[in-house]
Amino acid sequence: MLARIYRPAKTAMQSGKAKTLEWVLEFEPASAHLPDPLMGWAQSKDMNGQVRLSFDTREEAIAYAQSHAIAFQVMEPKPIRRVIKAYADNFAFTRKEPWTH
Repeated sequence: MLARIYRPAKTAMQSGKAKTLEWVLEFEPASAHLPDPLMGWAQSKDMNGQVRLSFDTREEAIAYAQSHAIAFQVMEPKPIRRVIKAYADNFAFTRKEPWTH
């Protein structure tokens, strides 16, 4: 039973960082999801796949995993690369391609 400790990435559907500030402990799936023969829904016999624990800091998540003897892997977040843009840059004389309607 291996757990992953990571910070979730910002989704494409939001512009804020609301759910990216906490650390999450999730268990790796022990078995593949199988389709239900009657309805076709995904089913699994692995109950740890439903567990998702949130922590304020990375150290709290690691301490929890160590105190409960859970093997874990910490995935460090990638550095945020911000591209600062201004609306006026669309009309700058130094623009590489001409602005058209």
